[in-house]
Amino acid sequence: MATKTQTYTHLLSAGRIGPVQLNNRVMMSAMDMNLSADGVVEQEDIDHFVARAAGGTGMIITGCCSVGYPVGSTSKKEPGLSDDKFLPGLTALADAVHETGNKLCIQMVHHGKVARIDTIDERPLQVPSTPRQKLDLSALADNTPGELAKMAAVTGGKQESYHEVTVEEIAEITRLYADAARRVRTSGADAVEIHCAHGYILSGFLSRADNFRTDEYGGSLENRARFACEVIAAVNEAVGEDLAILVRVSGREFGGSDALSTAEATAAARMFEKAGADAIDVTGWGRNPFSNFTDGPLPDQVGAYVDLAAAVKQAVTIPVVTVGRVLPEVGEQAIAEGKADYVAMGRQLLADPDLVNKLRAGTPERVRPCINCYVCVQENFWDATPLCAVNPALGNETLLPFPTTQARKHIVVVGAGPAGLETARVATERGHRVTVLDKTDRLGGTLWFSSLTTPANYPLLEWLKNETARLGVDIRLNTEATPELIASLRPDTVVLATGAVRDRPQIPGGDLPHVHTGDTMRALMTGVGDTAGQPWYLRAAGKLGKLSGITKSPRLIREVTKKFLPMGKDVVVIGGSLVGLELAEFLAERGRRVTLLHDEQQLGLPMALPRRWTAVRHTTEAGVTIHKHAHATRITKDQVDFEVEDKDRKGNTTGTRQLSAPASMVIMASGVSPAAPLKELLKGIVDDVRVVGDADSVDYIQGAIHTAWKVASDL
Repeated sequence: MATKTQTYTHLLSAGRIGPVQLNNRVMMSAMDMNLSADGVVEQEDIDHFVARAAGGTGMIITGCCSVGYPVGSTSKKEPGLSDDKFLPGLTALADAVHETGNKLCIQMVHHGKVARIDTIDERPLQVPSTPRQKLDLSALADNTPGELAKMAAVTGGKQESYHEVTVEEIAEITRLYADAARRVRTSGADAVEIHCAHGYILSGFLSRADNFRTDEYGGSLENRARFACEVIAAVNEAVGEDLAILVRVSGREFGGSDALSTAEATAAARMFEKAGADAIDVTGWGRNPFSNFTDGPLPDQVGAYVDLAAAVKQAVTIPVVTVGRVLPEVGEQAIAEGKADYVAMGRQLLADPDLVNKLRAGTPERVRPCINCYVCVQENFWDATPLCAVNPALGNETLLPFPTTQARKHIVVVGAGPAGLETARVATERGHRVTVLDKTDRLGGTLWFSSLTTPANYPLLEWLKNETARLGVDIRLNTEATPELIASLRPDTVVLATGAVRDRPQIPGGDLPHVHTGDTMRALMTGVGDTAGQPWYLRAAGKLGKLSGITKSPRLIREVTKKFLPMGKDVVVIGGSLVGLELAEFLAERGRRVTLLHDEQQLGLPMALPRRWTAVRHTTEAGVTIHKHAHATRITKDQVDFEVEDKDRKGNTTGTRQLSAPASMVIMASGVSPAAPLKELLKGIVDDVRVVGDADSVDYIQGAIHTAWKVASDL
């Protein structure tokens, strides 16, 4: 999380790429929004990009724009560049971005083997060579039937076929790029980015894993880079004096044999510079989206490709752009150390379009953080418009600024978790007076606790703390929200953000002291709450941690528990949804022998797809024993008995097995349900009572923020 003392002199300094002068070193990385209609840029697309440009971003790079639309396209919701009929929308976008004082770059793409529109229209996919790699699809076992249906619907259930492009067709595609660049120049945009990464056609030629040709476009790296170099040269000849030419390349491909190496990428970058590139945008790509999507193109590691960019920068004399979870402080350091000249941010600018303006104002702590949840990315798997868990205005920028209230009210919010704090923030921004009540000794609720297993959640809590403090919200901790207290505050509206209800398992032994719910686990880990009936050493550890201040910091708890965790070696986690899966991995990494029992097929719900696939893989790699279709039947002092239903490929039960697992601790991570019992108690006391977050519907951070935003906007 950025702090007030952090400075960003390098990020905020002016720069130049080819003929284009930029106000700062921050670009918006290409993120497909799927807001265009049959290749035409619509107003929603313009609003989206302009919000980021107005927020201070030096250069906006659009999502993929198809040079041969509809041929070689992956969506009919991506902008087209193949015909003059697309110029009015592109021109309107360029004009609107220029009104903010910043620059626009159009990313030019031919999607090659992932051109879904070609499959829909029953055209073979254009590729350098017929693919030989078989994708590992085992991760799809954790997709719901509904998700699988939406993914299949994108291509209408049609099967792809392939066509190896001829030398003549290579020349034709090269012409398409040059013509597309001329249209970009006519639109008034400032730059083009030639996409030579992520498995698209130019990338396919570059990588040995995709290119098995024996002609002048296959074999050596020079031959494999030839197509991209010819495209760059053609674009440079067409518009090089007027537009900056960026080239995007994977600094490394992840997964699979013969994947593009960093050495090959740097050598290719030198060729791209010689061909006429003005800058190299260094990304990464996971060759199998179902197993290593979070390696690339959208990594879960902060600053994932900075060192790849540094390697390319040593090889070229033109500017280099780094991308891949580049937080402001990471980007500042990368430029200061000479590892990159510019930084591109995607998901972070979806979360907060005003990032650069906040840095320039000296208020980096006000930047709303991306929590790396992949909710935005998931929507692209079925060609929908991305959502943002922490920014409900994504895709509908007209929701901001918040309308000022015409009738100031006193709002009492019960619960200081993410839903309660976001309600307080938005309502206060609108002009209401807000009082927040929480019975615990800290802000955050389940958001605080979740940051133990998911560190990326904690910056959101810090941001909510900072914003509510800045706005002067009256927050009262260690305060039980009784009907009597609420009545004495005389609120106009009460918003209940009290979270979900967590039940103990209704099976024999479910009330034993070593059986924990989320509430009792939180009490033990933080030293706050009811720990009666727990073993003395657990209660002592909690109290000691509280006295030492350790339990105030999720980071310290994570570090200390790697060395000291006062619980037995054998743990059974019942419930394999989001919470159970992450908790199982957390405990396994701390040396516990963990058995995870899940009563359904799909693990990790409702995690977004890429994060879910990675979480399941990491949990398995951590040594967790997972049983699906498993139901606990009895808990004793040293084991859990359970039954497992065996299923055939159609999901029919073919038999049942009776098993047991050793357990010195049992954690219930299921049995979570929405409930707001205080609502009934307030009848006759407060006329207007609203419910938000998990108390309304269990949908974790996304549900908390979105329901809070809606309720606070309606007050």
